[in-house]
Amino acid sequence: MDTVVVSIGGSILVPDEDDKDYIVKLAELLNGISEKVRLFIVVGGGRIARYYIRLGRSLGADESYLDDIGIEVTRLNARMLIIALGDSAYHVPAETFDEALSAAKNHKIVIMGGTHPGHTTDAVSAMLGERAGAIRLVNATSVDGVYTADPKKDPDARKLDKITFNELIEICMKVPPGAGPNVVFDPLGAKIVARSGIETSVVQGRDLVELEKAILGKEFLGTVISG
Repeated sequence: MDTVVVSIGGSILVPDEDDKDYIVKLAELLNGISEKVRLFIVVGGGRIARYYIRLGRSLGADESYLDDIGIEVTRLNARMLIIALGDSAYHVPAETFDEALSAAKNHKIVIMGGTHPGHTTDAVSAMLGERAGAIRLVNATSVDGVYTADPKKDPDARKLDKITFNELIEICMKVPPGAGPNVVFDPLGAKIVARSGIETSVVQGRDLVELEKAILGKEFLGTVISG
């Protein structure tokens, strides 16, 4: 059975006060897909992590400590999805790649959050994909693909349907450093998928129809990164 890693941004999973309906529908989708491919899911921190990171920074915390805060939030978000998935998922967020790979021997779906300070969940999903021998990494984000600039800030930003790994790296290198950046993909994650050659898809994560297509390797509305 092929392996696919899905990185779900925290802002996709928990963007509002009440996100139950989306989480339930996402879990139903993932449970169905898990009959066709082996799934590893990496969950981000989103708005909740950004809030605590911003607050902690204002109180004087250093970036490494802020990373630890962000990691804890990603694991809380991951637990919400684990609850919704039920028995098909490993019962806790895996904290290491070895734990994730071991759990996958007995569970159809394994969920992770962050792992180490300095590594975003983009980087975690890329490294997990490398370790698990994934044929595909799907990055479910708040935008429907990779753009030349942030489409929420730049009206002239153009969506790119297909790009190379090197082009992705160039785009990602424009991102400012610091804990909690809100971008499509981070530079370290981009470099890892490039060295591994893992085909990477960027899709609007709230659009479950397109998300399913992307996970199963079908044509979808978004961006495909390869070569």
